[in-house]
Amino acid sequence: MLQISNNVIIPDSEIEISAIRSQGAGGQNVNKVSTAIHLRFSIEASSLPNFYKEQLLKLNDRRITQEGVVVIKAQEHRSQEKNREEALKRLKELIKSAVVLPQRRKPTKPTRSSQKKRLDSKTKRSMIKSNRGRVTD
Repeated sequence: MLQISNNVIIPDSEIEISAIRSQGAGGQNVNKVSTAIHLRFSIEASSLPNFYKEQLLKLNDRRITQEGVVVIKAQEHRSQEKNREEALKRLKELIKSAVVLPQRRKPTKPTRSSQKKRLDSKTKRSMIKSNRGRVTD
């Protein structure tokens, strides 16, 4: 059971976890033991609230397939259990990050003094450029 918030809980039956062999260097341990974890979680078939599902499907994340399945591979640790915990932690963080809405920007106006400074600098620059022309008597 994976607890996302006080109200949202994902049962273990909705998360598909399989052990696979890790990639890369690691000696005999890598060749013998399946320590990496491959986690699959179907967003559409889950018991998540509709708001969570919509936000997750809107995300532009490479871990979410076009079919709406979250695929996470964890192979950083040498033990299978630690990799399992890491994969579940990543899934939890992904779901939490999807439902946090960014704060809306409040439009502000420039201050009067900043407007005056801007116009003064434009006038000054214009004078400098106009003085660069040909000198006529």
